[in-house]
Amino acid sequence: MDLAIVIAVVVVALTFDYTNGFHDAANAIATSVSTRALTPRIALGMAAIMNFVGAFLGQEVAKTVSSVITIPDDTHGLVIVMGGLLGAIAWNMITWYFGLPSSSSHALIGGLVGAAIASGSSIEWQVILDKVVIPMIASPLVGFGAAFALMLAIMWIFRKRNQHKVFRGFRVAQTISAAAMALGHGLQDAQKTMGVIFLALLTGGYVSAGDDLPLWVIFSAAGAISLGTWSGGWRIMRTLGRRIIHLDPARGFAAETVAAGVLYTTAFVFHAPISTTHTITSAIMGAGATKRFSAVRWGVARSIVAAWVLTFPMAGLVAAFFYVILHAILGQ
Repeated sequence: MDLAIVIAVVVVALTFDYTNGFHDAANAIATSVSTRALTPRIALGMAAIMNFVGAFLGQEVAKTVSSVITIPDDTHGLVIVMGGLLGAIAWNMITWYFGLPSSSSHALIGGLVGAAIASGSSIEWQVILDKVVIPMIASPLVGFGAAFALMLAIMWIFRKRNQHKVFRGFRVAQTISAAAMALGHGLQDAQKTMGVIFLALLTGGYVSAGDDLPLWVIFSAAGAISLGTWSGGWRIMRTLGRRIIHLDPARGFAAETVAAGVLYTTAFVFHAPISTTHTITSAIMGAGATKRFSAVRWGVARSIVAAWVLTFPMAGLVAAFFYVILHAILGQ
């Protein structure tokens, strides 16, 4: 029974990884597509490849995710993980349907916490505060401020150049910045699924706490998120690429470059599972605000922020519901 549930948890985790890919595909490429630096299919193909490569660049974020809750080392623990995953998937699908770029990362962690609370399991609140809540608040602020500053620097450096030639150059540069953003997305988001799979294997007794991630876990998570990215997230891509602000190539480059830098820093230095969605969205707002603050459609931005705020508790509530159902059905 335990092995069957472990397999089921792994399958559901990879399903979440796939939904994460198409839900967050827009994160890496929306700005490049909206500025016509890349065609949609070329952008998606590049993002899928870079997502796959990025998944192999580290394991620290995965270890952080696997440490946010402490659950029983038995079938009941696997049911808790399953409930958390189903809650995260459900919230991803709801926000995807409405075209809101919410955080798959916080949906996943919120789902795990919600299922853990419903089961009475122990939650590592200090880890959540240090590695989730503080970075959740800090990363958008840093993204906005750094993108605003970088774009001001670009405007000053190229102030005497022909605008059309400058934009043409930044369309080429956006190929690099979009690739860097996609690589960072793979580094961050694929590891979150790896962390959940590792948690399931640990609960089932198939790995020990100090073990490295099995290679098959890395390959499967990398493949699932890449396939999801290739499927595309057109609703959210429209929100990021057009509805917040109509970006030009220079501002698209600034937003992508800053967002990628924040993703790498938090993964390699702080080992924090931050939201790629929060980071790129705030960077787009920061770069766009250099036109004039009124150029940013703040009404759309408020809707996005509302989705950010709701993600953690709502994914937790849905996960708690799924846990109760699974617990009743399986008797675990």
